[in-house]
Amino acid sequence: MKDWENKHIVFFDGDCGVCNFWVQWILERDKNDRFMFASLQSDFGQQFLSERGLQTNDFNTMYLWKPKQYYLTKSRAVLTIADLLGGIYKLSAIGKIIPTFLSDKAYDVISRNRMKLANQKCYLPDQHQKKKFIQI
Repeated sequence: MKDWENKHIVFFDGDCGVCNFWVQWILERDKNDRFMFASLQSDFGQQFLSERGLQTNDFNTMYLWKPKQYYLTKSRAVLTIADLLGGIYKLSAIGKIIPTFLSDKAYDVISRNRMKLANQKCYLPDQHQKKKFIQI
């Protein structure tokens, strides 16, 4: 069994500063080592998209995948990540009362404008964090 098969995998736009900021944010708070990460542009990310019949050239959506169980997109992925981080972040579960079509509309507005919001500084993970990135 591969390390990632028992983790929650976050797929993100590897060329986006905002996305990379949020990956770093999750890494710093992942005290229970629940998450691994893969860019949508990577071979692993492209395989994930292809196997589900999703567009392989659209990187505007974050995905959360628990192998052999489920995958979530957009606002539901974000809310579930916060819930899995636990602690004070569990309070974000209240956001699940908002209908998905509304919370996804807000997600889409942010996604469309993320490059304008991005502070394009490069993020470099430390040695422990590097192990959490799937390199296939």
